[in-house]
Amino acid sequence: MRSEVLSVRTGNRATVVDITDEVAAFVRDLGDGLVHVFVPHATAGVAIIETGAGSDDDLLTALEHVLPADNRWQHRHGSPGHGRDHVLPAFIAPYASLPVLNGRIALGTWQSICLVDTNGDNPTRQVRLSFLAG
Repeated sequence: MRSEVLSVRTGNRATVVDITDEVAAFVRDLGDGLVHVFVPHATAGVAIIETGAGSDDDLLTALEHVLPADNRWQHRHGSPGHGRDHVLPAFIAPYASLPVLNGRIALGTWQSICLVDTNGDNPTRQVRLSFLAG
């Protein structure tokens, strides 16, 4: 199995970062198999969504509606509302596995691989990419 870690700058506010190009570069020329994208953090997730047409902002709006950044959370260290960041991975899993065919990720036309991070307390995230040959 081939594996490497990406470092992704997410900044100090909730964000969706498209990492499709980085994942595509990782699997380029590797043939057929599966690529596993994993975020080893308790407050981030991986989503397969359309980007660039507003869906990424819509996702953040929906998360704010479902998981508001206020003081209702029992987990209270960090910035106000940080407890919701620890609930995020139950809604957006910290991983995704995708088929790779002939060295290319088999995504749909409008699908992108995105790191979703609502935790502004950690401005940099790690993403582990692993390729299992078929």
